[in-house]
Amino acid sequence: MDPLDDLLRGVRGQGAVFDASVLTPPYTARIGTGAPLTLCCPLRGEGWLVRGEQSHRVRAGEAAIVTGPEPFVFSDSPVPADGVGPGDRTVLLTGSYEIGGEVARRLVRVLPPMLVVSDEHGCSTMGEYLEFQLLSGRPGHQLVLDRLLDWLLVCTLREWFARPEAVVPGWYAALGDDVVGPALRAIHGSPAEPWTLAALAEAASVSRTTLAKRFTELVGEPPLAYLTGWRMALAADMLAEPAATVASVARKVGYADAFGFSTAFKRVLGKSPTAYRTAATG
Repeated sequence: MDPLDDLLRGVRGQGAVFDASVLTPPYTARIGTGAPLTLCCPLRGEGWLVRGEQSHRVRAGEAAIVTGPEPFVFSDSPVPADGVGPGDRTVLLTGSYEIGGEVARRLVRVLPPMLVVSDEHGCSTMGEYLEFQLLSGRPGHQLVLDRLLDWLLVCTLREWFARPEAVVPGWYAALGDDVVGPALRAIHGSPAEPWTLAALAEAASVSRTTLAKRFTELVGEPPLAYLTGWRMALAADMLAEPAATVASVARKVGYADAFGFSTAFKRVLGKSPTAYRTAATG
């Protein structure tokens, strides 16, 4: 298990809003969902994603992800006011949804405002099937569409992180490191374990000094600080569950008592577990 597995597992479509638009030039489709993450895939044709000063060309077989609630447009021109005249129609799939939970938000925070991934990731072969599911209206089609969005997002994000132009977070770059990688996988594989610097160093087969120095250089924070941040992200999501209690969540993320857990939670997330739970459960 590694950090990307964990973060992607937290990004799931739940009743996601899907739309398939048939666009004939000149066109400018305004997409102002207010959602923190939107997936755009031309199933046929091509166009430009435009938001403010940013513009990215997206062709059939490519996938684009737009983060943040600010509206954007999909146009036949990088300057939306100017159409290019009659041409082949474009069939655009858009899927947008709210992202619940601190774990999933950690992923969105490391993504650029717009990203485009080419069809090299092999997901584009599902274009016709996606279009069929969007238009069929068969029983259970919403659940199928939710899972297809999950699959396409995972495919797109995994490919994006592997691209040389991607600005990846330190923990992702560190996964392939012989020293830091084993420690990261140990943390994510068993976050409730009573990890110490010595125990993590043993998992990485290096000295404590070597692990602490290398981990901080690559990830941007010491091993135990990273462990605490990850535990608090997991805890935040658990606290939003109806049957959760502060004591039960504390135990699940490796704290023997609720007091120590509450202190760490407030230090990392700025509010007590009880206050966070009240706000999350409404």
